[in-house]
Amino acid sequence: MSTTTPTAWDDPLSPPDAPLPAADLALEPSLPESPAVTEPSPAEAGAGATGLEALEMGAARIQVDDKQIINCRADLNQLVPFKYTWAWEKYLSACNNHWMPQEINMTADIELWKDPDGLTEDERMIVKRNLGFFSTADSLVANNLVLAVYRHITNPECRQYLLRQAFEEAIHTHAYQYCVESLGLDQGEVFNMYRELPSVARKAEWALPFTQSLGDPLFQTGTFENNQRLLRDLIAFYVVFEGIFFYVGFSQILSMGRRNKLTGVAEQFQYILRDESMHMNFGIDVINQIKIENPELWSGEFQQQMIDLILEGVELEIAYAYDTMPRGILGMNAPVFEDYVKFIANRRLAQIGLEAQFPGAQNPFQWMSETLDLKKEKNFFETRVTEYQTGGALSWD
Repeated sequence: MSTTTPTAWDDPLSPPDAPLPAADLALEPSLPESPAVTEPSPAEAGAGATGLEALEMGAARIQVDDKQIINCRADLNQLVPFKYTWAWEKYLSACNNHWMPQEINMTADIELWKDPDGLTEDERMIVKRNLGFFSTADSLVANNLVLAVYRHITNPECRQYLLRQAFEEAIHTHAYQYCVESLGLDQGEVFNMYRELPSVARKAEWALPFTQSLGDPLFQTGTFENNQRLLRDLIAFYVVFEGIFFYVGFSQILSMGRRNKLTGVAEQFQYILRDESMHMNFGIDVINQIKIENPELWSGEFQQQMIDLILEGVELEIAYAYDTMPRGILGMNAPVFEDYVKFIANRRLAQIGLEAQFPGAQNPFQWMSETLDLKKEKNFFETRVTEYQTGGALSWD
């Protein structure tokens, strides 16, 4: 069976070389708006192994063709032989790019934040609201991975990457806490913001039902409806939540760093952006592999539902841009972000084989692609890490 062969570092901001083919198959059952859980036994449903099965002495050795992304019944405790080498390569790349928040110098940020004339009120609002969103968003993502996604992905090399991703989400939450602590912000205000400010809450409210869906203890794959439900929830999290919802906030904070403001916070976000780019691309590879192995799931009706799902995310992210940037600052304004979000959405649609919905949308922030390239940076933000490498080997100008 064929597998996808993505590049290790697919730039999420650059147009794809060619659009992925979108299968339009004859079977077109619809996914219910609130799908009911079907409860067949694992044997009846064809659900996959968990890795907790009883030891079977004398069992045959695992072959590559025994492996599947979902509903695999082969022993999940045997990492090799690899079938999805792209998953293992992403795991190795992530390990090579390890970093920790305390390795980034926050001295200049502390001085600037304490200076009453150092930042405008609009700039301070952008920082606090983005820390408010991201500080809980990465916790939501980690919960999604650990409590939901991991148990439904039945491939050990993919699970290996998911474990690394979960650890990186913990590092990101640590980084936001470190920024909040360094700047002397009210930790309760920032971390509870997603339950107090509508602009921060709306995106989390949108995403949470998809985690609740996958985390339902009665839910298991193995039927057409549940396999399609899993695919839907993966698209919601990897394509929309990590692939669209993060980019307004990232570009706002990184734009401040480009203007030599809050360079330590901006550097934390740059490392996080690099990690999140890998997370998103891994998820898209999983989605496309599920499509290859289960083509009946990718019906015409389901494709339209996924387009509608992504368009909902676009509307929420554009609204977030207007809420966090009511006035133009940093050479940016909310209408420009509207173009940017539409450009990003076209890219995400193409990555999973769907048609672009915003013809002519352009990237107004070309520098964001450069920001993703952390290798061999020279004097980045003036006092920056010179190479993106294992954190213990970081060097400073």
